[in-house]
Order: sequence, then C-alpha cells, then structure tokens
Amino acid sequence: MRRLLAKRATRWSERAFVVEGVEGVRTGLDAGAVPESVYVAAEDGHGVAEVASQAQELGVRVHVLAPGVMARIADTVTPQGVLAVFPTMDRGPEAMAGGTLAVVMDDVRDPGNAGTVLRTADAAGVDVVVCCGGTVDPYNPKTVRSSAGSIFHVPLVVEPDVHLALDLLAARGYRRLGAVVRDGEDYAAVDWRQPTALVLGNEAAGLPAGLVLEGTVAIPMAGRAESLNVGTACAVLCFEALRQRRAR
Repeated sequence: MRRLLAKRATRWSERAFVVEGVEGVRTGLDAGAVPESVYVAAEDGHGVAEVASQAQELGVRVHVLAPGVMARIADTVTPQGVLAVFPTMDRGPEAMAGGTLAVVMDDVRDPGNAGTVLRTADAAGVDVVVCCGGTVDPYNPKTVRSSAGSIFHVPLVVEPDVHLALDLLAARGYRRLGAVVRDGEDYAAVDWRQPTALVLGNEAAGLPAGLVLEGTVAIPMAGRAESLNVGTACAVLCFEALRQRRAR
C-alpha cells in the first residue's frame, strides 16, 4: 500500500492506484469503478460504514485495520478512515476520437495543478485529457485528491511523446492551440466550437520549442500579475469553449 502511494513505478507495474477519503471512494464507486480492495479504520468516521457496505455489495473485500494503522499508511496528515485500491483507467488513443475539446498537459509538474486541470476538464465537458512528457503521474495521490473525483469521470490518455500525441489528435480532426502568456490570439476571439486540442505547458517554462501547432492563445490580463496558475488558465479557456458551445 505504501509503495502504491509513494512510487509511480509501482502504480504502473501494478496498474493500480490508491484513493483516500469517503468522498473520493464513493465517487469512484458511483462512477462504476470497482476497487480491488477497500481498507477502513477500526475507529471509522462519518460515512465510512456506508462506503464499505457499497463496496461489499459489489463483491469487494473490505479489510478492517487495527487502531492507528490507517494513520501510518495513509498519504494525508489526517486520514478520513477509508482508502481503496482501484485499477488504473487510462485509455488508448481511441479515446481521442469524436470529441470537440481535448486538453493536453505537457510537462505539468505540480500534482495539485494536474488535479485541478482534471477537475476543470470534467466540469467544462472536455472530451479527453492527455498527459505527456514530464507531466506528473495522474495517479499521484495529491493529483487524485485535487481532482476531487474527476479522475473517474474524464477520459484519460497517457502518451509520453507529446509530438506523437499532437499528431494523433490532428489525425482525428483537432486543431492544436497552445496556451501562452503573451502574443497569442485573445482567447475570447477564438472560435472554440471547432474541434480543438488545448495544449498546456510547464508552470515555469511554458510550452517547449518545436511543437507543431495551428496557433497559440493568450488570456489578456488587466492587472500586474505576470501569469495565471495553469489550472486557473485551463478553467478560463475551457469555460469560454463551453460558453460558445452553449450559445450555439
């Protein structure tokens, strides 16, 4: 369990990840994901028994941990009394087909930012999220928590080669737009109704050189802030796309 929480290599070799907390586990169960196992604290808290019962109805084995054990193995400082091991859910390139908005994360290193992008994509109706390059593991415990359950809702593709990912998206009819701090087209002037892959780069360095894109897009800012957090920028851009689609 500790290895699944701490090591990306273990998560990928086992094709499993850990979800902590009542709401996270319940969201996974409600989304139709069946955990491999569930662990509850002997001194269970609010909602733990209900989640355990829901898992047992699916035939999942529920393990009751001795007092104090949950605090030693959980990733959070104050664990909520339940964690579950779910199978990973990323898909192949076929998940890129047939959509109108994709979000590509290239070298997004911060787990909280990556989780916020997943949560934003879910809320804005994004069709697929693609993780590329040095982007943090989407199954990192902090990313999973920051996604607030959206990791169970948004189709996810992990493709280490960003150039290949962009080629695959282009082959499926997506226009590729990179998010930049300045000198890009005003995001409000972009026609987001046509199939678009929004490419988000590293928090500090931005997009790498050499990407094949049809254009870049920027968010004009009235204040003196140099840039927006990548999760916030993703929200602004994706919800503009949603606004345009709803208006149509």
